[in-house]
Amino acid sequence: MDVGKLPHDLLERLLGQVTARDPRVLLGPRVGEDAAVIDMGDRVLVAKTDPITFATDVIGWYAVQVNANDVACMGARPRWFLAAVLLPEGATEQLAGDIFRQITSACDGLDITLVGGHTEVTYGLVRPIVVGHMLGEASRERIVRTGGAQAGDAIVLTKGIALEGTALLAREAEGALRQAGVGVGILAQAKDLLFRPGISVVREALAACDGFSVHSLHDPTEGGLATGLREVALAAGVGLEVWEEAVAVLPETEAVCRALGLDPLGLLASGSLLGTLAEKEADGLVERLAELGVQARVIGRVTPKGEGVKLRRGGRLVDLPVFPRDELARYFAKA
Repeated sequence: MDVGKLPHDLLERLLGQVTARDPRVLLGPRVGEDAAVIDMGDRVLVAKTDPITFATDVIGWYAVQVNANDVACMGARPRWFLAAVLLPEGATEQLAGDIFRQITSACDGLDITLVGGHTEVTYGLVRPIVVGHMLGEASRERIVRTGGAQAGDAIVLTKGIALEGTALLAREAEGALRQAGVGVGILAQAKDLLFRPGISVVREALAACDGFSVHSLHDPTEGGLATGLREVALAAGVGLEVWEEAVAVLPETEAVCRALGLDPLGLLASGSLLGTLAEKEADGLVERLAELGVQARVIGRVTPKGEGVKLRRGGRLVDLPVFPRDELARYFAKA
């Protein structure tokens, strides 16, 4: 198999073998869902695991952000973090210390407590890997699922697409980008997309759950916006119609993707939040997010399943592109 997520059909077959033995598991492993939900009485516990394998220079900070995003997309507030830090042979104490400080700094910024984990030097690695585990809590009534999208909903997208992939390429493929003619200024701005506007969606996800009847929230990551949209459709059993001209692509992303021959729709997309809610509430949510300094747009609508997952491009409907693996992984495999 290629580098990247397991294909959806394979993952569905594997998850189909899982038996739910505990009735307190309100939401277990499913394609497209961001985290698990466990009934703890008057509250629910939301649990998420996600590894970081690319962002080596800020890998500890990064691990906290992406795991917190998925917990917040369930409508829960991230509270407790654990990290398994795997270092390559020959790693220095300074590297270990840097990663630890990145983790604690990111936790402090989001009011999250580091409660444990594991560290080791691991045979066969060529770069560090951090596997994050985030726990959050919420009331049972507040929980939002990727699979909650309903036909007739408006689709709202925050920020621009492929912030994560753009920043990683600027950091990991700077030489190739400079050779392709991307200027130093654009590269600096691209690297900074991790922080401004940033890959965290915690604030906007929690704001969307306060005062709005959000049916679905999702954090599109590997495979980009296109894969995130398909995960929403698959989890909810619906179709989608997305308007390409409404999808924001920042100039830095356009420059990086054009230079490397990549499609922004299939490039790592942490930093964008996908939400669906009744059309009559969509403008109010966009306005509320704007008050927080977060750009958002209505980019389409949820349709019945039989209408498929479509992209309105140049005045006509076409099938939304499918990306068997993320454009970042495709580039590095080719490079």
